[in-house]
Amino acid sequence: MPYIKQPQQIEQTSFDIIRDIIARERPEFHFSDPWQEKIILRAIHTSADFDWLDILHFSADAPAGIASALAAGCTLYTDTTMALSGINKHELARLGCRIHCFIGDEQVAAQARRQGITRSMAAVDRAVSEPGKSLFVFGNAPTALFRLLEHQAAGTGARPEAVIGVPVGFVGAAESKQALAESGLTCIAALGRKGGSNIAAAIVNAILYQLREA
Repeated sequence: MPYIKQPQQIEQTSFDIIRDIIARERPEFHFSDPWQEKIILRAIHTSADFDWLDILHFSADAPAGIASALAAGCTLYTDTTMALSGINKHELARLGCRIHCFIGDEQVAAQARRQGITRSMAAVDRAVSEPGKSLFVFGNAPTALFRLLEHQAAGTGARPEAVIGVPVGFVGAAESKQALAESGLTCIAALGRKGGSNIAAAIVNAILYQLREA
């Protein structure tokens, strides 16, 4: 049977189908602005899950704040190599951004063993000690998000420009994201259990692509 082979056409057709389904099944739903629309549509495109219409929390001016940080060449810190791998490196380089995941760092692993904490927590300890503007991107580890919030409450480490917090799971995931939503930090958070590194990367990419088109 015939099928679409051109990548851009596949993506565009997917977005057209998503918009049609929203218009048909959720006619009352309206995106608040083009940033929110691009982010939610890409999250749906990545997961085929329309719950993102309802569960993605945006703090005031969060997409614009994240876009501003990216445009200024901030450093991104991810909690997994999967999130790091999924973010478009060409677009980051174009803006002068760097990206790190310290989860595999030997010193981070040694610190985690010494302190009896997760490597994700130790990786956050390392990241908050780094200079410069930062954007944290969490898709898998609630403990990493909790650790960042602990640093912010204690005043240790620089305040990040923004946090994308979408850890997936059953132990601490919903609680960590709710805490982020209530923290006063500029953030995008997935309320409830759903999330994942693929969604974290999709959110960053949606903003990167919007910046490219602006």
